[in-house]
Amino acid sequence: HQKELYVNELNKVNKEIDDALKTNGFEKSKFMILKLLTRLRQIAIDPGIIFDNYNYGSSKIDTLIDVVEESISNNHKILIFTSFKSALNIVKERLKEKNISSYVIDGSVKSKDRMDLVNKFNVDDTNVFLIMLKSGGTGLNLTSASVVIHLDLWWNPQAENQATDRVHRIGQEKVVEVIKLITKGTI
Repeated sequence: HQKELYVNELNKVNKEIDDALKTNGFEKSKFMILKLLTRLRQIAIDPGIIFDNYNYGSSKIDTLIDVVEESISNNHKILIFTSFKSALNIVKERLKEKNISSYVIDGSVKSKDRMDLVNKFNVDDTNVFLIMLKSGGTGLNLTSASVVIHLDLWWNPQAENQATDRVHRIGQEKVVEVIKLITKGTI
C-alpha cells in the first residue's frame, strides 16, 4: 500500500512540477516544488502523515522499531531525529505500544524543560529520546546515548551533523553509531 501511494503521488508531483515550470518558470514555482517534494518525503516515512484514513503501516517505521529494539537489547540509549512533528508523534505511539520509554523535544518544549529532560535522560533508564531536528539539534549534551537514528534526511546535511554532535561531546566514552534510514527508490 505504501509503495503504491508513493508511486501515485510521485506521478502527480512530476506532472504538477512540469506544468508549473512551463507556466510560471522555476523562480515563481520553487516554493510549490518544495512543498510537493516535502509531501513525497512524508509519504516515504508513513503515508498516515498525509492521508487521514491510511491504516496499513509503514515499512520505514517498522524498520525503525526493529533497530530500536535491537539497540535496546544491546544496552544502547538512542536518539531519534525527524523533521516532522507528525512523524515524531507516530513513532512515539509505536514506542509506547512496545513499552519502550521515551522523552520528546519538539518546538513546544521550553528551553528550561529541555535541559531537565536532557539531564533526566543522561542518568535514568529511559531508552529513547525523540527530537525534532530543528528544535533540538543544537545546544544539548546527550552523551548517555550511543545510537543516533535519522528517520528522514534534512535538505542540508549540516543540520544532521549538528544533531549527531549532541552525542559526540566532551565526556562521551562510548563508540557512537549513526544510522540514516533511507527508503530505496524514494526521494
